[in-house]
Amino acid sequence: MKNIFKKVAPLALAALMLVGCEKEYLETSPNSEVPNELVFATTDGALVGLNGIYRFMWMSEDHDKFGQKAIDIAMDYMGTDMFTPVRGYGWYVADYNLSSITSATATSRSGYAWRHYYRVIFNANNLIANIDNATGPQADKDYIKGNALTIRAYAYFYLINLYQHTYKGHENAPGVPLYTEPNAAEGKGRGTVQEVYTQILADLSAAEALLDGKARKVTPSHINVNVTRGLHARVALQMEDYATAAVKANAARQGRTLMNATTYANGFSAHNTEWMWGLQIPNDQATIYASFYSHMDNTAAGYAGLGSTKLVAREIYDAMKDGDVRKTLVQAPLANPTANDYENYTSFKFRKPLTSSWQGDYVLMRAAEMYLIEAEALARLGRDAEAVTVLEALVKTRQANYAAPATAGQDLINEILMQRRIELWGEGFQLLDMKRLNRDLNRTAGDPKEGYHNAGLAIVLNRSIKDNAFLWRIPQTEIDSNDKMSASDQNP
Repeated sequence: MKNIFKKVAPLALAALMLVGCEKEYLETSPNSEVPNELVFATTDGALVGLNGIYRFMWMSEDHDKFGQKAIDIAMDYMGTDMFTPVRGYGWYVADYNLSSITSATATSRSGYAWRHYYRVIFNANNLIANIDNATGPQADKDYIKGNALTIRAYAYFYLINLYQHTYKGHENAPGVPLYTEPNAAEGKGRGTVQEVYTQILADLSAAEALLDGKARKVTPSHINVNVTRGLHARVALQMEDYATAAVKANAARQGRTLMNATTYANGFSAHNTEWMWGLQIPNDQATIYASFYSHMDNTAAGYAGLGSTKLVAREIYDAMKDGDVRKTLVQAPLANPTANDYENYTSFKFRKPLTSSWQGDYVLMRAAEMYLIEAEALARLGRDAEAVTVLEALVKTRQANYAAPATAGQDLINEILMQRRIELWGEGFQLLDMKRLNRDLNRTAGDPKEGYHNAGLAIVLNRSIKDNAFLWRIPQTEIDSNDKMSASDQNP
């Protein structure tokens, strides 16, 4: 296949990077903390606080710590489908070799994720506790509270899945501390997995009632009822509650149009009709090298373009058929690639929109995910014909002549799961899916030019997903400062 992407000279990229790093691009001066009680005097003030939470979700703390999408990259690197052939600048290598989550320091991946999500939760708690007493229209109060409840559920969903095994079979295992009030005077113990999920579901149910019929005030960074239903579908799938997952996913995708092949080829750097939820990032506040596009756009002057190339595993590439637009966004393997060629299996899925700008919004939820959740849930419920209809409706927009190669039973489920891996590659679902599916880590070692993992870089090629080594470590600072936790609460 002809490669339509031109590789930029590495020396020019390196020079640009050095110039960029001399400027303090990471200083965004955000108002990420919900301010004191004065902000809750009016719904307009509370809306400013809500905007601060969304802004915090993309803020940069370091070049591999820039909110939710940084954690998404880490979770995908811990799986099989995304890898890099060389060490490059070293970002995310510790995630790839599964060592970043074994440290309990505040600066580790585990420490960062814990701090990030609990900061989101505490700010959401402030809004939830105070918004009812604000001056302003009741509809605005409901809207703000519905957003805050969904955000809190979102943060707890990721915490419980990172710091414990999957829901099914671990309901009574230690979970994470549950805080539902602002400015907690004392710490909380870990509770159980079931308790955390019960709170998540309660928050989503309350949020759905509050947001039903209300339009977004800020599109599309804010949450509307479709996003709340979509998150409920994501949670239900993780819980293996397939009946709920199917219903919520179907409701969530209503009103959304799937990208056609042309849009798909350029659809991950700007909002389009398929995006249900994404974070808008102003160009003058873009975090440049400390950003999703720096690490995932292999054609740009970021870390991916400077050596830490993101490759698609051969298993995924081979599963895509000719005529599938998604296959055209991967560098076809060349027998003898030159220095002017991209690495075999390089992904071109994510590209920042302009060569002269780093403005690029972050996708958090797409309608395609809802189609895949609905199809899988229906298939697991034995409703095979309905599942095939939903699956084909999605994949035909990527490959016009697609027909499901299997139409019933486990073979159909396997096809849906493969399409999920293809469609959602690079969007942060690998670790979550490995856990809920009890799918062990099995990386094929070999030459990256052949689409295989570099064993010397990956280090860990095989590991049971039930191994406690997959559990992220609770920060030591939490154990030291929380009087309801001790060393015995640390993940093994």
